[in-house]
Amino acid sequence: MSFDGRIALSLTLNGRPREVDVAPSDTLLDVIRDQLGLTGTKKGCDMGSCGACTILADGRRIKACLALAASYDGASITTIEGIGTLENLHPLQVAFVRHDALQCGYCTPGQILSGIALLEEEPRDLAAIREGMSGNLCRCGAHPNIVAAIAEVAGL
Repeated sequence: MSFDGRIALSLTLNGRPREVDVAPSDTLLDVIRDQLGLTGTKKGCDMGSCGACTILADGRRIKACLALAASYDGASITTIEGIGTLENLHPLQVAFVRHDALQCGYCTPGQILSGIALLEEEPRDLAAIREGMSGNLCRCGAHPNIVAAIAEVAGL
């Protein structure tokens, strides 16, 4: 901790090492958006209820609005900016487009990252996908299409 109370944080963000000084109360969401300039991760409810801020930390999905940044020193963080490119989309991004699994798009980054983590858990059926995605809300009502997109990639 420095003299001004800030904490040096080292992490790998989308495959690139990053160094940043954070306040003890800074959330990972605020650091990613405000200090590191990656705005794909969305701030929704800011209480962990909606899932718009879902990212991957060491391969596990977390809600970045609830995660104190200082707790993730040394972690590997993946945001939507680290998933695929315009020329080479992630298979789940392709499936989201094919199934029209988005409308306004605000929740989509969190939905995709949560879906990627869920696919690693190898869901067995549509019920497991619905349950696994229950922490990510879509106000536009695209849930059936989101489930269909994840099911396609899961081979269900």
